[in-house]
Amino acid sequence: MNADETRETLIHMLQQLQADMETLYQQGAGYYTCIPLARRYNKLLSRARDLLAASGGIIDTFDDLPENDPKDPSEKSKVVQEIKIESRQLITLLEAARKHNPDGEG
Repeated sequence: MNADETRETLIHMLQQLQADMETLYQQGAGYYTCIPLARRYNKLLSRARDLLAASGGIIDTFDDLPENDPKDPSEKSKVVQEIKIESRQLITLLEAARKHNPDGEG
């Protein structure tokens, strides 16, 4: 898979993660675990780092998220909100990289 295909795949997977979080969140706080969401985000972030390593800079502002599962529904909500924000920002970065490098080089 070339860099352009990898970037597009990452964008689609992050968008699906957003949709999955929304579905889980609508089922009710406390009835889901945050660990698979954070784990998936961290794996996608790792691939994005690999993809954007040559460009450096902004990708270094992203941190792995803790893979924990608070019991308090309000704390679960905070974890999901953080994943949503970070994944949206990562999508934006990947889309911007696509615009700056439409030939798929890096």
